[in-house]
Amino acid sequence: MRVTNATIRAVNGLTARWAGQTSGGTVFSAAGVWPLLAFLADGAGGAARAELAEAVGLPAGEAAGAGRELLGALGGIRGVDAALGLWTRRTLPVREEWAAGLPADTFGVLSGDVAADKAALDAWASKRTGGLIERMPVPLHEETLLVLASALALRTQWLRPFEPECMSAASGPWKDRQLAGLWRTTSLLDRIGVADTPEGAVTELKVLGTTGVDIHLFLGEERMSAGQVLAAGVDILGRRHRAVPGDQLPYGEAGPGLDVRRVRRHRPTPPSLTVATVAFDFSAKHDLLEQPRLFGLGTATDDSRGHFPGISAEPLAVGSARQAATTAFTDKGFRAAAVTAISAVGGAAPSERPAPRYVTTEIDAAFDRPFGFLALHRTSRLVLAAGWVTDPEPYREDE
Repeated sequence: MRVTNATIRAVNGLTARWAGQTSGGTVFSAAGVWPLLAFLADGAGGAARAELAEAVGLPAGEAAGAGRELLGALGGIRGVDAALGLWTRRTLPVREEWAAGLPADTFGVLSGDVAADKAALDAWASKRTGGLIERMPVPLHEETLLVLASALALRTQWLRPFEPECMSAASGPWKDRQLAGLWRTTSLLDRIGVADTPEGAVTELKVLGTTGVDIHLFLGEERMSAGQVLAAGVDILGRRHRAVPGDQLPYGEAGPGLDVRRVRRHRPTPPSLTVATVAFDFSAKHDLLEQPRLFGLGTATDDSRGHFPGISAEPLAVGSARQAATTAFTDKGFRAAAVTAISAVGGAAPSERPAPRYVTTEIDAAFDRPFGFLALHRTSRLVLAAGWVTDPEPYREDE
């Protein structure tokens, strides 16, 4: 199933806004949140409907169709698993028109036994992410009437693996730490590039996966924040900022973490790009209600009245909205997963010899201080996951 450019722009727009507000090490997936907001917008009314439509980036009347479109497109990407789940209390009447807009095999029941319901939802989250997320992120209690959740998991292997080796940064936050370094050399200089953005220069590295999902690493100037670098990265992927490819970069310090040299060799030698980065493996949790404006959930949390007449005749308000996410970048590949759930309550990386005759270009790229990453579906340009790396894996000699 093909996803439209309008939907891609809307999802990536939420990624950019969320990225702009990040700080510290984190991983998140706007592609996991967006369909939930879209279905809620379709069933909302009044101010809540307007706020959700603004967060979704589409008219509320178009949101449910776009949500189905996105979930179908995600399911068609190799190495990506996506699912939607809806659980309601038996006593909650759900409007058939709204339920009919959800994908098939979506519906479940909340029994009212909190422990049993929690076990069932945790099992769903674990199954749908291949065990990467073991628990549903929202709390359940006796007042919970409805849970709407999404699960997104992606795995890809590198077209060309890295070589693992110990790394120790000479300066910066990772100075003198023994890190799980990853090294790779290629003759394809266009895998690296530098973009001049309004916030500063950003170095972009493309690491191609076997499934059509690529991981782009972004290293900004040291003065730039995580939010500035990640937001710039989304704009680079959206081609709003042009990244000058490696074969067109000037000699010298051409960008953050980047050194371009003109060297002489005794025999014809192709140009080379040597990349040094780090392995990482970490998780993050997000309470979406801490940023209600970003996700359009401000009015919808007011439990003094109902906000979703298109979902049920019973008054409903958002009780909680959270995401659990995890990611790993290794010598062989990348993985990420996110489970996002929204619950509703009643509303209320020399010996001497003749002088060399041949000239070639050598580029060294070092991601040896905090940097960002974006997981991108290569053909659609949809961003699937994003994050900021502050605590890479330590080097373990026994491994």
